[in-house]
Amino acid sequence: MSQNGDNVDSQTTFLCAVLKCNCREMDGGAQYNPRTVEEVFRDFKGRRAGMIKALTSDVEEFYQQCDPEKENLCLYGYPNEQWEVNLPAEEVPPELPEPALGINFARDGMQEKDWLSLVAVHSDAWLLAVAFYFGARFGFDKADRKRLFAMINDLPTIFEVVTGSAKKQAKEKSAVSNHSSNKSKSSSKGRSSESGKLSKSVQPKEEEEEGGLDEDDEEEHGDTLCGACGENYAADEFWICCDICEKWFHGKCVKITPARAEHIKQYKCPSCSNKRARP
Repeated sequence: MSQNGDNVDSQTTFLCAVLKCNCREMDGGAQYNPRTVEEVFRDFKGRRAGMIKALTSDVEEFYQQCDPEKENLCLYGYPNEQWEVNLPAEEVPPELPEPALGINFARDGMQEKDWLSLVAVHSDAWLLAVAFYFGARFGFDKADRKRLFAMINDLPTIFEVVTGSAKKQAKEKSAVSNHSSNKSKSSSKGRSSESGKLSKSVQPKEEEEEGGLDEDDEEEHGDTLCGACGENYAADEFWICCDICEKWFHGKCVKITPARAEHIKQYKCPSCSNKRARP
């Protein structure tokens, strides 16, 4: 009896540790404890969005927090789409898999672009580890694990978002920008379903010669990814293109409205605006 009681106590302690960890990651005040494939995927997307923010729109703040003079630091993403640079958990083993340790030590020894790419790769690995930890902990079978991975694999990796290595989309976006005047370019940077075709409306000759171009344009934009959140193009959302790195962003992700975009001659995304020579 005592041995069985010890086993029950140890399992209870473990579950309490997991719940304690999830309580620290509350979303809107509600305890977040993913148990189904959909809930684990939602957890994955939230953490991913937070880490993408750190490496793109919040990159200046993230860079400053990763001081090599400090102790081993990790980049954490949370289900509520927030991020944090902090020391690793003291528990051994930790309640959840830990992110890559000591990312700050390499900061000043590498080019910023390469360092961010390295952190992005390790962040992708951590996200998968956390998702499949939940899958194992809550007894996902082969079909559930396969479904979870398929859902995850439909999203671009953090590395792809940070490095812009959806090269095809970048070239398509560049082509649209180069064939527009400055005025039409600024108004076609972010688009709704109508403005998604605006660049072609100033080229009626091309439109006549290439019938069915609208449908192709929808397909191209359907593959476009936001440089801030990594999500796909949606026909009813406003988008804007950075004139420096030529990445596209949801207007809401970079806090640019259609009215404001009309008055911007050259738009710089937060990452390009914050770039400066590093010591």
